[in-house]
Amino acid sequence: MSFDFRVTHSDGRARRGVMTTAHGVVETPAFMPVGTQGAVKGVTHRDLESLGTEILLSNTYHLYLRPGDDLIARRGGLHKFIGWTKPILTDSGGYQVFSLAARRTIDEDGAHFRSHLDGSAHTLTPEKATDIQSQLGSDIAMVLDECLAYPSDAEAARASMERTLRWACRARDRFLALRDGLVPGVTVSTPGQAQFGIVQGGVYPDLREESARETVAIGFEAYAVGGLSVGEPVDVMYDLVSRTTPWLPEDRPRYLMGTGTPEDLVESVARGIDMFDCVLPTRNARNGQLFTSRGRINIKNVRYAEDDGPPDPECSCYTCRTCSRAYLRHLFATGEINASTLNTLHNLHFYLDTLRRIRDAIAFGRFESFRVAFHQRLSHQPSDSIDP
Repeated sequence: MSFDFRVTHSDGRARRGVMTTAHGVVETPAFMPVGTQGAVKGVTHRDLESLGTEILLSNTYHLYLRPGDDLIARRGGLHKFIGWTKPILTDSGGYQVFSLAARRTIDEDGAHFRSHLDGSAHTLTPEKATDIQSQLGSDIAMVLDECLAYPSDAEAARASMERTLRWACRARDRFLALRDGLVPGVTVSTPGQAQFGIVQGGVYPDLREESARETVAIGFEAYAVGGLSVGEPVDVMYDLVSRTTPWLPEDRPRYLMGTGTPEDLVESVARGIDMFDCVLPTRNARNGQLFTSRGRINIKNVRYAEDDGPPDPECSCYTCRTCSRAYLRHLFATGEINASTLNTLHNLHFYLDTLRRIRDAIAFGRFESFRVAFHQRLSHQPSDSIDP
């Protein structure tokens, strides 16, 4: 199947839609669990399917280093290698390279870095990132961008944004050459792969607008808003998203990269965003924090030692149907692996169910009332303290 996107309902700036990819259909707004190395930590693919997961995110940087995109291509591509039949999005590795700090340098050619695994030297160019993702065979490939640290001055933000645009042109040229079979030695594991451009510009609205206009002019299948959730105040992030989405095409999906909390999902949908990914539900689960309809709870807290209630009385996930807070606290306190699994199942269910309820609210023209009620409920967040 070729890539396609159709908005089916609108409610203000919030949109419900259907995104078609080479490996199936995704209903939007959508949340992508993060499977960095081809697996979502703590759960199996069977668990993800039972939760209603329609699309995963995997990481180009990590899969390139281990086990290697060549090996995965020889195994028939990432879908076959990991046993996942539904859509996959791969990021470009740009953020991971950015986070290496002292281990990397960036110039016009690309990002030069040393592996966090063995210190070996590598260079990730726009062309190389495109080639790797072609070999992985993801349904959606991201262009290589430069993710700027916060805070950065306007001059640095402009230089970074303009470099990202130049890299985007190179990545698009390479993508089209791969599609046309003009790059020998690189496997196209998924014919019909789509490529998303990325808007940058730091916290400067004029740069964001310019980046959006120029990225759209290059002509990608869809567009992402990058470089946010890197330390800027949340109201600044919301403002930049609100200012950026009007410059992106109505008939293409809009992806806000790396964001965020449940509140971020609702507020970003209200500003026209269609796709999300974030490590919070899985990472926080492993650290004993659960997202609930009334706010976050730290299951490690001693107050739950004899609490026979479920983590969230309004949740229908496996964990809430079968486990008490007392049992989950016991598992966490004793270091049982099941603690991470059960907590992760709950948190992913909460995120995916939140997006399902958002889609329903948009379809019935009730998104704004949903939004208000959602925030009111979370305002009753428990005042958990972390025990020493």
